[in-house]
Amino acid sequence: MRYAVLVTGPAGAGKSTFCASLITHAQTVGRQVHLMNLDPAADKFEYEPTIDIRDLINLEDVMEELEFGPNGGLIYCFEYLLNNLDWLEDELGAYEDDYLIIDCPGQIELYTHIPLLPRLAQYLQTSLNFRTSAVYLIDSQFMQDKSKFFAGVMSAMSCMLALGISMVCLMSKMDLVKDKKGRTNREVGRYLDPDPTLLLDDPVSSTNTKFNDLNRAVVGLIEDQNIVSFLPLDVTNEDSVNTVLSHIDNMMQYGEDEEPKVPKDMDEGDFGED
Repeated sequence: MRYAVLVTGPAGAGKSTFCASLITHAQTVGRQVHLMNLDPAADKFEYEPTIDIRDLINLEDVMEELEFGPNGGLIYCFEYLLNNLDWLEDELGAYEDDYLIIDCPGQIELYTHIPLLPRLAQYLQTSLNFRTSAVYLIDSQFMQDKSKFFAGVMSAMSCMLALGISMVCLMSKMDLVKDKKGRTNREVGRYLDPDPTLLLDDPVSSTNTKFNDLNRAVVGLIEDQNIVSFLPLDVTNEDSVNTVLSHIDNMMQYGEDEEPKVPKDMDEGDFGED
């Protein structure tokens, strides 16, 4: 069985840093994982990608040759990938019983407005026989601005519904919201399991009727769906990374189909003879 984890979220949320931390932790516990880069504009990696979309198409070349802007060029790159899935199948063909960590670009339109990543996730599952899941990261600094935080909650919800695969949401950079003693504020809990009534506490909404009505509509939507909650992620803490990896493994039922391995000495019949 093959496994793939799409690492998604807005630009600056810490996706590439999380991918590197996940690989480091996996190697520490003796697991083999591979990094796949799906960002045609990326240029720096802590671990060199095993599979890289830039080997197929590069955003800089597209922008120069077709005179596209960054967003239009990125969409073109993904459409080109989806029109050349034989390249992806060839790249992935050698990986059996492997775990892929797929670092995705941060443009939200790839998940919502234009269903490019959902089509890719579906292809991995149905055509290439991958068990596929996703993580969605938002920056813990969003908690400093309630409106920005709930915009992040809505984008996570939108991504989850669009991808149509199991997904865990992560509140990244939690090391930045701890005090000098390493403690987090009690209020953080209302964000990890989003409390929509935080929006109603916004002073702007109480003084502006239109904002108040809009916030109440958003509160109602989040409460009705009730599908987004966050795991805290501190990439400087190995226990935190391990907890996240365990949740991802559980989502994909990692290892449940593997046959038990017989130790070599037992397999050779060294036991049972005096």
